[in-house]
Formats: sequence, structure tokens, C-alpha cells
Amino acid sequence: MTPSDDAGPLQFLAGYGNIVPGLESEMIGMKIGESKDVVVKPEDGYGEFDDEAFMDVPRNEFPEDMEIEEGVELNVTDEDGQNQYARVENITKETVRLDFNHPLAGAELHFSVKVVALRDPTEEELDHGHVHEEGHHH
Repeated sequence: MTPSDDAGPLQFLAGYGNIVPGLESEMIGMKIGESKDVVVKPEDGYGEFDDEAFMDVPRNEFPEDMEIEEGVELNVTDEDGQNQYARVENITKETVRLDFNHPLAGAELHFSVKVVALRDPTEEELDHGHVHEEGHHH
């Protein structure tokens, strides 16, 4: 069973980086009803694992009431105000070591895909750069 089996078909806007580049490039040109198995190398997926993508943050920079455990995933804001994914790698009395690698960094990805429908995007979707499914709000 794949993740999209549970939620129905995955919709994406081609050419806007909504899915990993290696999968998108393999799907471009597919027709309705066509299916294939796709293997995506790390460099065309979530990137190679970066040994430098770690940061030690003083423990006192986290809220006192925040429970921090190894493996917990966080959204952190960098100096430019951008949100970034981080996972707690380990904890000492003084520091929390954060891993900024995507959980699938360095992994070869395997997909079994089938195109079930194609449609032109709406102007709003083109403006926003992603599909607007039913119930989508900004």
C-alpha cells in the first residue's frame, strides 16, 4: 500500500516543484491510464545526506515547558525568517543537536505510479504554484 492509496490520487502542478524532481521528470509525457515503476536517485529526490547539516543549540533557547526528545521533528525559523524542518538528533544537559537533513536524504526512492487524470490548472493554481483541492484555503 502506498501513501496515496489512503488519501486517493496525488495531485500536483507540473513544473512547480510540487514533487521530487526525479519523479516529476519520469512522469512528464505519461498519458491517462499509463503506469510505470520509477526509481529516483538521492540527488533527484531529497538530496544526499549532508554531514554538515547539524546544529547544536543551547538547551536554554527552548521553552522550559517544551518536551524535547530524540527523534522529535520541529519546524524552526532561521535568521531570515524562513521555516525549516529539523529533527532532534540528541540531547545533553547543555545542548540540543538538530539534524536539518530531510528524513529521506540519501535514500533511493521507489515509486509505482499510474496517471488517472490530467487537467489544465486554474489561473489561481498557477499564481499560487500548487493544486487547490476541494476545501483548500489560503
